[in-house]
Amino acid sequence: MTTANKITILRILLIPFFVVEILYFVETGNEMNRLLAIFTFAAAAILDGVDGYVARRCHQWSELGTVLDPLADKLLLVSAIIVLSFDHAPRLAVIPLWLTGTIIGRDLLICLGVIVVRFTVGKVTVRPRLTGKIATVLQMALVLWILLKWTSGHAAWLQIICLGAGLLTGASGLLYVWDFMKQIGAHPASSPVKK
Repeated sequence: MTTANKITILRILLIPFFVVEILYFVETGNEMNRLLAIFTFAAAAILDGVDGYVARRCHQWSELGTVLDPLADKLLLVSAIIVLSFDHAPRLAVIPLWLTGTIIGRDLLICLGVIVVRFTVGKVTVRPRLTGKIATVLQMALVLWILLKWTSGHAAWLQIICLGAGLLTGASGLLYVWDFMKQIGAHPASSPVKK
């Protein structure tokens, strides 16, 4: 268990605390809960950079880390997006359900693609693309925008962030599907069998 992996596990452990603080804020309206949720989300996002830096700097790359790191990112973002998709008016703005469906659908599509390629080809090559990275940044910005309550008077910006996150999330999902199809198509298992 490397130091980088321990930091990643800490990020995963912060997620339930983050969700509970949002739910407490929605229930009670206590601003301390909202501030703790923002702090926890920010800490988990910062620790994402820290564990990557530690892994590179201290040469602590591991097979476990390649699974845990993206899993921690996804769990944090998907948890935040699902919780903020419910109507918490008037305390918090709502993430549109079409965006939530796009994000979750893309992640499920990627999981399914990885499973199919793994069973067909044996080895999966997943290349992170710029569209996916920008989509993740926009999703994080959306969560923070809502938690910081910047929605009042800035509704147009919220819609722009939602639209950008949705388009780039969908585009990155299609690019992953394209990559998976190329990997399967290049493997002999996908060639026609002569009878």
